[in-house]
This record gives sequence, structure tokens and C-alpha cells, in this order.
Amino acid sequence: MPSIYDVTTWELLVQLMRAGNGADGPVNGHVSPAGWSVPGPHRDWNIEHAAVERVLGALTEDDLEDISFVLDGSALHLIETGPAVDGLGTSTGSLLLVEGAIAEPWRRLPAPAPGTAASPSADPALLERHLRERLPTVRGATEEEIAAAEARLGVALPEELKVLYRVVRAGREDPLDGLFEALGFDLLGPDVVFVADAASRPCPWEFAAKDAVITYPDALVQGVVGSPGWIAFAGNGGGDQYAIDLTPGPRGYQGQVIMINHEESVGAAPIAESLTDLMVRERKYDNAGPTGDQTPVIAYAKDGNLPVHPELEVLSLGSSKAGQFRLAPLSGLPRLRTLAADPGSLADPREVALLTGLEYLELDLDDWRVLLDADAVPKGLSAAGVRARNRDLLAVADLSNELLARWNRPLITRTTLSVRSSDSFRGYSGLQAGEETEFLRSRAGEADPPPRRMGVGR
Repeated sequence: MPSIYDVTTWELLVQLMRAGNGADGPVNGHVSPAGWSVPGPHRDWNIEHAAVERVLGALTEDDLEDISFVLDGSALHLIETGPAVDGLGTSTGSLLLVEGAIAEPWRRLPAPAPGTAASPSADPALLERHLRERLPTVRGATEEEIAAAEARLGVALPEELKVLYRVVRAGREDPLDGLFEALGFDLLGPDVVFVADAASRPCPWEFAAKDAVITYPDALVQGVVGSPGWIAFAGNGGGDQYAIDLTPGPRGYQGQVIMINHEESVGAAPIAESLTDLMVRERKYDNAGPTGDQTPVIAYAKDGNLPVHPELEVLSLGSSKAGQFRLAPLSGLPRLRTLAADPGSLADPREVALLTGLEYLELDLDDWRVLLDADAVPKGLSAAGVRARNRDLLAVADLSNELLARWNRPLITRTTLSVRSSDSFRGYSGLQAGEETEFLRSRAGEADPPPRRMGVGR
């Protein structure tokens, strides 16, 4: 039997939850190398890490990425989501109903902008003189290395970026001491410079479906997720990327410098008209934000009034004392593709069937139950979100499987272990909370502190 299904793998973790969980009823969590969620008010890191480490080792041995679980009395239910589920929980995760489906904002390419011109502030010769004065002994890239980078990327590098590489190679084997102070950023060498297209900026479906691409008429940068014309060449040391923009917004310049924020999924911030402006003149964009009226592409409503607008793409509905929502007024909106409704916000969940253009639908368990029983689930969905107010992960898994089966997608699997009858637990079930903690401490031993990347929760 694979070790993840061996009750001894879960021994410490179950005892930890029993010692710390004062509430009646089932508790659930998950474990993965990226992090874990273990219910209970316990605070001893060494004990918790020792308990989780066994499960992590079993995941590695069985070549699994993660596992969710529900402890319900003497039963431990192990839930494996499979390739059709992006996370699973009571407030996160989505079902991929169509294999390979990508949310609409990630399918959007930048719009043609034939009127945009190269920045008049770009001066490659001035930039090169400035760099050589500041970095007289640094090794530069050869023309062959620059050409190899262009061939790898499939795009010609702008002249200012070529100049930068001719002076500073910043390869993996080059000394980088002092470069950040001289340049103002962490330069990516020509061997690792990359195109920041939409695929380079992945995002879970449940969040991607609620984003939108918006480019205002006076914008400097197009509001896309990524672009074949965004050449990421440096970082700011905090996770954000500098890029040269070859597909600017209506008011921008070809070759302008933008920053791609790692905490955002769509768009980029304009930084400077050119590398010369940024590095030589130390001149950045002023008042760079668009000033046009904001189109209601994304809306959140909880006052009972629906924002019916032909440009509406994403609608989230919250419950309130103002009353429940009727969806009939939204029928026929040409661009509405995402609906997320809080529990109790819909007067009649069956009206979802009127919204034939939806590609993502997020509902509470009870509302999904109504749709399934009425055979009113929109057939054009690419992905779905199932939520549960009562944190019933088993019910979420069961209903999710009903949806996955309709699209002939791989199902979520459940394995149930008996954690009371196992010899591994015999003799420990009667311990009081304090005694149980001491038992766990003795079993955990002096566990080493875990690596930083394995924080609790996700």
C-alpha cells in the first residue's frame, strides 16, 4: 500500500488535531510542500512540523503534490483532487471543466497601436557613454550572445537594451558585486532575459476569471496580463520586474520602461519613456495614470441593484438586507463571462441558466444543488467554483464530482482510514489534552526548524 494510505503516516498529525481541537464535528485541512493547514489552536512549531513531516515524506514517496483531509471522529478521509481541480477547500479552489481552458484575460493579446512612436528621449550613444563611465571594468556581452538571446526570444531587442548588454553582460558566472548600486536594479543577463507574456504570469482560475483587461484611451501601458512585446530585463530586488514595452498604450512610447508588479495579475506600471531617461537623466513618468471614466467592466453588488451595462464582464453578488437578486435583467449582456454569488444572494439560482455566455460560475453548495437538480447548469462553462458556508469539505468534494462527471473530467478520489482501531493509536485515545501534548512532544523529539518556504497555511 502507498505510504500516504498508511495510518502510521498520520499518527502524530491526528493526535495533534485531537489535542488541539475543542470543537465538535469534523475538521479539515491540507498538506503540501508549499505549505499546510492544520486545524486546532496548537502553537508548538516543532511538534507541528514533526507531525506534518511524515505526511510530506509520504507525498514525496508517492509522487503526489498535495492532499486534503477531513478528521471526523474515528475516520480520517484523504481527498486527492486530481488534474481537473485547482485547489480544493471551502473558500478556495476551482474545477477545470474543460481541459486546457484559460480564463479570458489570459487569452487577450495587446491591441494594435499603429500610432505609437519610439520615445524621443531614447539616446543609445549617451546611454553607452554613461554606463562605461560608471562601469569601466565590467564585462559586456558579445554580439553573438545578444543575437542568441534574440533567437531564443523570437524578438529583436531594442537598441537601448542592446547597449546595456554590450556594457554589462551580467551572466551567471559574472561577478555581480556593486551592479545593483550602479544600475538601480538587478539586471537579467542575455541568457535569462525573457518575454513577459500572459503564460509567464500564471494565476488560479478562481482569481483569473474575476480579472479583466482594461486599456483606457489615454493609457501609457495596455492593461493586458502580458505581452509578446514586454521584454523583462531586470528586477527591483522585491519580486517585481522591469520590462521594455514594445506594445505601449495609446499615449505611451515604444521602448518605454514599465514595471510588472508581482502582487498583481493584470497590467503594468509606466516608469520612464526610455532607458536613457531612467538611467542617465533619472527622469520618470509624472502623473502617468489614465484619467478617463472607468467603465463598469468589473462590478460588485450587494444593495439589490444590478449593474446592467453592455461592457460588464465580471459580476460578484453579495447578500444584504436590501433583498435577493433576480438575474433576468442580465440576460443578453454580450460580455458577461463570470458570476460569483454569495450564499443567499440569489432569489432563484435556476435563473443562472439565462446567462448563456458564462465561462466561470462560483456558487454556494446549496445553489449548485438547485442548479443540478433542475438540470440548469450552463453548458458553456470552462471552470467552476464550489463554496461551503459550513466548511463541509466532503460535501464540496461530492458535489464537485457531480459537476466533473457532466464534463467527463477526472474525479476527486476519497480514501477513508480508521484511526481508532489501528495499533498505532491504541492506548493514546484516552489521554487528556495536556498529557497528549507531552506524548506528542516525546514522539516529535528535537525536530529541526523547517525551511522558510514551508509556512503554515497557503
